Amino acid sequence: MPTATVRLAGGVIAGLLALLVGLSVVAAADEEEAGAPAGLVTALDAGRIPKEYVRWIERAGKECKEVSAPLIAAQIDAESGWNPDAKSPVGAQGLSQFMPGTWETWGVDAAGKDGSAEPDGTADPFTPGDAIMTQARYDCWLAGKVKTLGLDGDPTRLLLAAYNAGPGAIEQYGGLPPYPETQNYVAKILTSMSDYSGAPMTDEEGGPFGDRVVAYAKKWLGTPYAWGGGGPEGPGRGFAQGANTVGFDCSSLVQAAVYHASGGRTLLPRTSQVQVTEGKTVSRDDMRPGDVIGFNLHGSYDHIGIYVGGGQFIHAPKTGDVVKISDLDDSYYASRPQKVRRFG
Repeated sequence: MPTATVRLAGGVIAGLLALLVGLSVVAAADEEEAGAPAGLVTALDAGRIPKEYVRWIERAGKECKEVSAPLIAAQIDAESGWNPDAKSPVGAQGLSQFMPGTWETWGVDAAGKDGSAEPDGTADPFTPGDAIMTQARYDCWLAGKVKTLGLDGDPTRLLLAAYNAGPGAIEQYGGLPPYPETQNYVAKILTSMSDYSGAPMTDEEGGPFGDRVVAYAKKWLGTPYAWGGGGPEGPGRGFAQGANTVGFDCSSLVQAAVYHASGGRTLLPRTSQVQVTEGKTVSRDDMRPGDVIGFNLHGSYDHIGIYVGGGQFIHAPKTGDVVKISDLDDSYYASRPQKVRRFG
């Protein structure tokens, strides 16, 4: 349910004209080549979508370059499970779960109740074509809003966070807000996007994929360590001892590198302890660049890095340090239990 929209519509109807102006600006992007942000898959696997909705999902994915068809599909899956008659306990309605006040502001008459592609004179949240196109246009407006805030980070994650928590929360926290509901919502949709993508998987042998993992991580050499900071969108402000630092911790650097190397298809868990349980087990003798190495430093696999070749790995070590390349034969790391995983 788009929480952000509820806040916009509930008492700020006077701002409707300003919103429509913003929507017009985003709509102008239709003149540009459609597609998702760089590195994200955009091809739709139509076979995974109820056939009566395919044309609407494909059309919605062309509303603006920031919003792809797999993104629209993954949102609908999360919002209503593809039930066009869905009603939430708080009153959200239809495939895209718009609140009535929100719908009054954003509702689009794009289709007929009989499923035809011709408007029937009524914007109805229970008409799938209307709901899907309204969702796409609202997503596009949010993408434009996020862009005007000038925030660093993956635009898709910021867009989804704004959809769930409101653009005000994104602005307040300078990125993804620390709300578990919002963070889970974003992670669920990013993961689900791969289910609706028709793009081919990355190289099964791991070579080119591994090279991409390493290349992305190396972009951030010298970036400060920030405990709890960073994620798939890049460096971020940490908390606790990392509260005043923008950067990565060890697991967020790995998460970001694998996410970008996979074109957004693989979103690893956030912690190193869980990351070392994912992917394919690899022996130390068979390591390749891009493989992920977990280290048991203090009773659990609480540190993780990325093998770059030549007996070295790139990682974000600790508070006060920066993203850097270290030697695997350094006694501090060589003496600890290790696990190696491969993704892609």
